[in-house]
Amino acid sequence: MNRLAQETSPYLLQHADNPVDWYPWGEEALALARELDKPILLSVGYAACHWCHVMAHESFEDPATAAYMNEHFVNVKVDREERPDIDNIYMTAVQAMTGQGGWPMTVVMTPAGEPFYGGTYFPPVPRHGMPSFRQVLEAVINAWQTKRDDILTNAAQMKEHISRTFGMEGGEAELNQELLDQAVAGLARRFDSQRGGFGGAPKFPQPMILEFLLRYHHLTGSPDALHMAETTLRRMADGGMYDHLGGGFARYSTDNEWLVPHFEKMLYDNAQLARVYLHAYQATGDAYYRRVVEETLDYVVQEMRHEEGGFYSSQDADSEGVEGKFYVWQPAEIRAVLGDEAELFMAYYDVTAGGNWEGQNILNVKRPIHAVALEQQIPVAELQARLASARAKLYAVRAERIWPGLDDKILTAWNGLMLAAFAEAGRVLNRPDYTTVAAENALFLQRVMRRDNGRLLRTWKAGHEPKLNGYLEDYAYLADGLLALYQTTFDERWYSWAI
Repeated sequence: MNRLAQETSPYLLQHADNPVDWYPWGEEALALARELDKPILLSVGYAACHWCHVMAHESFEDPATAAYMNEHFVNVKVDREERPDIDNIYMTAVQAMTGQGGWPMTVVMTPAGEPFYGGTYFPPVPRHGMPSFRQVLEAVINAWQTKRDDILTNAAQMKEHISRTFGMEGGEAELNQELLDQAVAGLARRFDSQRGGFGGAPKFPQPMILEFLLRYHHLTGSPDALHMAETTLRRMADGGMYDHLGGGFARYSTDNEWLVPHFEKMLYDNAQLARVYLHAYQATGDAYYRRVVEETLDYVVQEMRHEEGGFYSSQDADSEGVEGKFYVWQPAEIRAVLGDEAELFMAYYDVTAGGNWEGQNILNVKRPIHAVALEQQIPVAELQARLASARAKLYAVRAERIWPGLDDKILTAWNGLMLAAFAEAGRVLNRPDYTTVAAENALFLQRVMRRDNGRLLRTWKAGHEPKLNGYLEDYAYLADGLLALYQTTFDERWYSWAI
């Protein structure tokens, strides 16, 4: 066991048994680096991250790699969800150095904390033009020993770049209609008219873009803005990145079709997407969007809710060490559960003998329900009822599988996002049960995540004393959620706490 065994973050605890002598972020690690004149190797990730698990298994669990790291570096692990400030600073550096970012994030910096090398995932052996992790480490140490002055100069320049980036101020020009029109025109140029979304793979849901398009449509009546939003929303919810049995969205799609997800489910994605689909329902009156909202929020209640009212952070992509294993199906498995109803289900959800991903089947919808009903020569209502029954049976069987890991820490900011989703959905959909969930969440946050002096805490995990103060996003998202709850209940205590 290393020092991470004393932490509460599920991500850090995943690395507590590594042979790497990990330190949590703090003065102890920085002071040791200064004392030993060693560079700091910073590794940042999160519990649900598939490639974080891959790199941990390939490199951090390897005794030879760990021994080299321990000899030449002071090694620091950070959960990006606990410490968004650290993640943001060093991700800015990595993006400046490489032109891209992601997790796991790997940064090498001076004992003063100034970054001079960075990247994301590195394989254990050279692959696809990428150096191995060991090659990277050896090259860094060689430069540290032979080109120290150059490193310090570059690190100082990177520090200045980061300072300028975070010191940027907004312009003084007013936000006008022309700027909004230009933004929509820019999105239209990037819009995938066949599959929805903006740009190519990987495709992220980008709920704020969809929210902007819906609001622009409301403001101007633009049919193009609504078309871009609706096309994307439907393709996402019909695709494989939506869980057709349990509800909820995966983090992103690895392909253009929204078929193959990175299977982790994040609370903040589902909170924002639930509200976007709710607003699409308000804009169109289409019950399709209402169904997606309700299935997503029901998923959160069923799988992501602490008994006292808080919401957990994420579910892993992997189970039994295999990405997506929990979610995929073979035809024989479906026939064993559904019997005579299996063929109907498989016709609708694109299940075939050959599969659609590595020989397995990710459930997705390729054809409108009325087209399948016509093909099967049954009424749409009957098809919907039979599919709902089949989904419930398969969900029950899936629940007997080994579940993906759960990151059960509770983050104030993400809970604020989900609080707003439940509160607004309770009002718009006339679902008092959702309003109750929102109120119970607000009471939990008030009791557990607020210090006696009124300051917010960042994170909480059952059985552990919280220690991190909240960040700006914690205050902002919680205030938004409380105001949404006030608008639903007109209970003035939520308005008072928000302000």
